[in-house]
Amino acid sequence: MSISIDQIKELREITGAGVLDCRKTLEQVGGDMDKAIEILREKGLAKAAKREERQTSEGVLDLYSHGNGRIGVMVEVNCETDFVARSKVFRELAHEIALHIAAAGPMYVHPDDIPDEILEQERETARRLGLEEGKPENIIDRIIEGRLEKFRNENCLLRQPYIRDDSVTVQDLINQSIASTGEKIVVSRFVRWEVGETT
Repeated sequence: MSISIDQIKELREITGAGVLDCRKTLEQVGGDMDKAIEILREKGLAKAAKREERQTSEGVLDLYSHGNGRIGVMVEVNCETDFVARSKVFRELAHEIALHIAAAGPMYVHPDDIPDEILEQERETARRLGLEEGKPENIIDRIIEGRLEKFRNENCLLRQPYIRDDSVTVQDLINQSIASTGEKIVVSRFVRWEVGETT
């Protein structure tokens, strides 16, 4: 079967894969675009895992305003190459992350970003609540860890359930784009403002 340049171009735009990879994959699946996308995404995720140590110095800042200007978000999402940074898949991901931040109000990108003093405050609160509820001393530590894990899941962007599909986390959403582009993608930082905030 003959694969057209338009098919290769379309697959490249969707997945961010190289021209040769697109051509070979389309030939392999007899021109079936959906199968080709699936194969390249699977390969892309494997490649991204190998690239974990690579630099992510390209990317975009996405600005999002919500509720007639009552909430504003700026997020920096990075990848490895300018080619991917300019791709539709990558830019849509950055926008979706900004939209999610506006709606869900995370405080941190990653659990490692939570200051030790905040975790200690949460730990003490969990201990006090456990004792007030009359929980036995021997299970208080498990209760504390459970409550700390819940705090991380609720306040860390990458662990939050994605607002458009709560069966996946924001990290899962990013992983889908990693599979599509074959590059390492990270959220470097974000800021969320809300009218009337005092901090």
